[in-house]
Amino acid sequence: MNRYLAVIAFVSIVLLGTSCATRRQQPVRTDSPAELSRRFGLRITTKDNLYLYTAASRWLGTPYRFGGNTRRGVDCSGLVGMLYREVYGKRLAASSADMLEANCRKLRRSGLREGDLVFFRTDKGRRKIPNHVGIYLKNGKFIHASSSRGVRVSSLSEPFYLRSWICGGRVK
Repeated sequence: MNRYLAVIAFVSIVLLGTSCATRRQQPVRTDSPAELSRRFGLRITTKDNLYLYTAASRWLGTPYRFGGNTRRGVDCSGLVGMLYREVYGKRLAASSADMLEANCRKLRRSGLREGDLVFFRTDKGRRKIPNHVGIYLKNGKFIHASSSRGVRVSSLSEPFYLRSWICGGRVK
């Protein structure tokens, strides 16, 4: 009888231990859609990914810092990497170019969905290699770390982003 109970206890511990490892990492709570709508200037509803918007809202206004990945300063790939790890439990490559190559399936602008990545070439380097990345939200808006204005929401239809657009990316 004691052996039977020991086997049941062992199996229970193993099952409990492995079930925790498969959960998505998500913020403990979400902010209300009304509050998130105010912060982002978008109509956010319960059908949207409130975990993404809540986590992203905590980064709004963070100053830009090349190579940074904390709320004291963050660059574009650091922001995207931190949000993806927090919201989706996925680790992405460290640079925007590597994220596109290693982690994404390319998309056209018309195929973007909430949580997809958006890639740009913001300088005169090789056109098809991105040096800037953000996360698509909805209605043509995305969150990113701007080198001049910190973490903010911008529109894909702004002339600068229209000129520098490379592609969207759906994380595999």
